[in-house]
Amino acid sequence: MVILLGIDIGTSACNIAALDAEDGRVIASSTQDYPVYHPRPGYVEQDADDWWNAVCKGIRDLSDQGVDASQIAAVGIDGQSWSCIPVDKDGEVLARTPIWMDTRADELAREVESQIGAERIFSISGNPFKPSYVTPKFLHMKKYQPELIAKTDKILGSNAFIAFRLTGAITHDYSQGYAWHFFNEAKLEYDHELAADLGIDMSYLPDLVAPDAIVGKVTNEAAAKTGLLAGTPVVAGGLDAACGTLGAGVCRPGQTQEQGGQAGGMSICVDSALAHPQLILSPHLVPGQWLLQGGTVGGGGTLAWFSRELGAAEEQIGRENGMPAFAVMDDEASASPPGSKGMIYLPYMSGERSPLWDAKAQGVFFGLGYDKTRGDMIRAILEGTAFALEHNVRIARTVGADVSEFRAMGGAANSRIWTQIKADITGKPFVVPAADTATTWGAAIVAGVGAGVYKSYEQAVDKTISIQRSHQPDMARHAAYEPYYDIYESLYPTLKETMHKLADLKSSTADN
Repeated sequence: MVILLGIDIGTSACNIAALDAEDGRVIASSTQDYPVYHPRPGYVEQDADDWWNAVCKGIRDLSDQGVDASQIAAVGIDGQSWSCIPVDKDGEVLARTPIWMDTRADELAREVESQIGAERIFSISGNPFKPSYVTPKFLHMKKYQPELIAKTDKILGSNAFIAFRLTGAITHDYSQGYAWHFFNEAKLEYDHELAADLGIDMSYLPDLVAPDAIVGKVTNEAAAKTGLLAGTPVVAGGLDAACGTLGAGVCRPGQTQEQGGQAGGMSICVDSALAHPQLILSPHLVPGQWLLQGGTVGGGGTLAWFSRELGAAEEQIGRENGMPAFAVMDDEASASPPGSKGMIYLPYMSGERSPLWDAKAQGVFFGLGYDKTRGDMIRAILEGTAFALEHNVRIARTVGADVSEFRAMGGAANSRIWTQIKADITGKPFVVPAADTATTWGAAIVAGVGAGVYKSYEQAVDKTISIQRSHQPDMARHAAYEPYYDIYESLYPTLKETMHKLADLKSSTADN
């Protein structure tokens, strides 16, 4: 048996899976949690050493489940976007990394953008200059933590950090290149002139490599900590959204991954570097293709919040009937009509990413009344996240990127009603891959291509990925949702100023 190992450095946990290269079957898997730190408003951090400890523990767990390390042909790694990990010359982590939700550099990003020019930055990067990206985060460190930068040798991304711990190689893959705004999307290379104008010394950046490039082999030290065999090939890996997109079977233009994990989002596969200033553009793992992405903070995390804070009844019903609380919530949402009896939810629970890019956006239930039930609120959450998806799709369409089908992944894809709501609101078919391990499988496919197990990405996808169910849009419901979507899209511009006042009030209160 040929085994491929996929490592996923997610926001809430590290997911690791050993997969059969022949059919993509999961042989063993492990999930290891780690904390997220919120030291101040706008600050959202993780410790990269927590990630590495989770990787070590998770791989040892696979060994305990019977995985034979000698059968592992290669290791692939994917990681969350926009990590900014400062390491010294010995590779030691110097500080916690601000993660993708961190917006501490919001004000600085606006200042730099006005100085350099938004159009110039966008013409090179194909991405908006927003605080979530690495460029503003690094500039924030440089301005406010000069003592940290003085000790820093390199800035690493999430998957690059794990690859470094496994092999000792310092790299940065193309799919994560977009984190830096002087990365030229079309040419897949750094623009040194723009970097200089931004005041960034290129010596802090690792060399760019292809995601399927074998960057090194597992060292003796890493083998002792993980249980892997020394000498096992490790590829650079890539962006979690790109690996999840590949693992869902998206390798041809028009196919689109729909992400329903902690956050929500989409990745439309395109064959040219199409860009829109309100969206995210990154190279796909598949050569000659790019991903035009949209991401909302309101994904499965929104429903998890509701369950944690307001879902005691669903927990109790679930215990009494032997079913998960989320299944109870699905049943309650199913009893509510499309439109949630005239209630609309804005899923901006930690600001909002695309297409709003507003760190001060606020979550809203609009239309609450005595006639509303818990089921209506739950359905409004499902619909609100679907409206956020549709908002991004409509923006993408303006630059010629359209969706032929969605391939759903993440925990939300397990909800039939949620997936159907998304199909009805977007008017596009949704298919759900049979395996619920798209992201780790995508990382494993990259490893397989790099190690020569597969001749191409298309071969790997066609050979190993099957569909468990599909959802066709109900076009009558699609039409019925249109006026609700129009109200959804109008609410943010109407409430923006008030949202900002509230955010500033909360921030001043926290500072005092």
